Amino acid sequence: MEDNEFDTHLQELRRGTIVLASLQLLRQPGYGYGLLEQLAAAGFPTDANTLYPLLRRLEKQGYLGSEWNTDEARPRKFYRTSADGIRLADTLTQEVAVIAAATAALIEGED
Repeated sequence: MEDNEFDTHLQELRRGTIVLASLQLLRQPGYGYGLLEQLAAAGFPTDANTLYPLLRRLEKQGYLGSEWNTDEARPRKFYRTSADGIRLADTLTQEVAVIAAATAALIEGED
């Protein structure tokens, strides 16, 4: 497999995990740059060009709410996981566990 094909598959897998990780982390309000740092620290490195469109999409879909904080010199948009987003995050978390168990069973079956 060529490296760029390999990277494409990894990117596709990670994109879904970034959605889940963002929904989980944003149960506590956070802004984009802070979320980038939290994601990286939790083992989900991503870049702003991926994260910000994702946040806008999740907000449009109703999974995130947002509000502007203008108390500081530079206004920041804070996001928080909505009730629908929490339900989605819980469902995705359960599904990831099922997929991980099924993958482990496949690997164990090879031994």
